[in-house]
Amino acid sequence: MPELPEVETVKNAIAEAAEGGVLLSIWTSGQKMRWPIPKDIAEMLTHGKVIGLRRRGKYIIMEIAQNNNAQYAMIIHLGMSGSVRIYPEKLTGQSKKHDHLMMMVETNGKAKTLVLNDPRRFGGIQITPYGEDENHPLLKNMGIEPLGNELSADYMADAFEGKTAPVKSVLLDQRIIAGIGNIYASEALYLAKISPKRQAKNVSYTKLEALNESIRSVLAKAIEAGGTSLRDHVQPGGEIGYFAQQLNVYGREGEACPECAKPIKMIRQTGRASFYCSSCQR
Repeated sequence: MPELPEVETVKNAIAEAAEGGVLLSIWTSGQKMRWPIPKDIAEMLTHGKVIGLRRRGKYIIMEIAQNNNAQYAMIIHLGMSGSVRIYPEKLTGQSKKHDHLMMMVETNGKAKTLVLNDPRRFGGIQITPYGEDENHPLLKNMGIEPLGNELSADYMADAFEGKTAPVKSVLLDQRIIAGIGNIYASEALYLAKISPKRQAKNVSYTKLEALNESIRSVLAKAIEAGGTSLRDHVQPGGEIGYFAQQLNVYGREGEACPECAKPIKMIRQTGRASFYCSSCQR
């Protein structure tokens, strides 16, 4: 599943292509994704102006203003295998297999096409009035953003207090910190030298300070590199993300730890694979 850096990469590409533009037309496949695509989405949004793009956790939010002063927020989730293609022209041909949303947008007199493709249909689209999206059921219970000022050792100390679950599982809880997924949780714990098996309540304050820094560092580097390309994820322009080449532990079971050269181990935690060095991470 695309995680925060991948979603941020897609959001930035959509913003570059569509922000300030007018939606000329909207096509949907009529197939149900995670949720049914609103049947009146074209009626609501066609001729609207894209006034902004932002990310909340693993969701992309497109802000659209209509001529009748109505404003909407389109909430986009890429699911397990969703991707966005951006074409520098207005498409006139048929959609490709697994395309579920196609939007024609005109910016500076030039038409472009944005296409949401999702083979597994675990992603989805929701429309809500602008300004009310933070109270939408998908977003209202989300935790803090890991790259914002709210993340700190103090915040994690309070959030982890009394939690007997493994720290890796707690990092994946979107109600505590929004956007961190399996890849970057494993990488951040490795850089902070914390075992993914350690109970969250038993992570020392000094380790939490290191974890705060490692979370910020690994996410920032992944965003800069264009997101990790694993399995289905590709950037909107078709490029892959290059951060996979920089991963220290994720997906490297049996390979040498970059720090101590001992074999990297893999365990299952709540159905998810955790990769770590049993020598460096305690």
